[in-house]
Amino acid sequence: MHFAADLKTPVAVEIDCMATREKRLAQFDGNGDPPPDQPVEVLCEDHSGTYQLPFACRWIDGQWRNDRTGGMVEATVVAWRLPRVRSENVADRG
Repeated sequence: MHFAADLKTPVAVEIDCMATREKRLAQFDGNGDPPPDQPVEVLCEDHSGTYQLPFACRWIDGQWRNDRTGGMVEATVVAWRLPRVRSENVADRG
């Protein structure tokens, strides 16, 4: 069962998407071209919204490439950042 308060108008949905997009873009703080000798994380965008690629990329000769395979990224990259340090979970240590 849906209540009227649960339903979002198209304007509200658009504002939510814009807010989410702005939040994601704010997390990717790379300016200009990334260092060519370092893999980076990239944020892409398509008709569905923004998403982070699950693999590191490099900016080589004016093209985004998968760091591991060297394949060209076939997505619209809108932002990049240096890789975030992932914290190691103490419980995972053997």
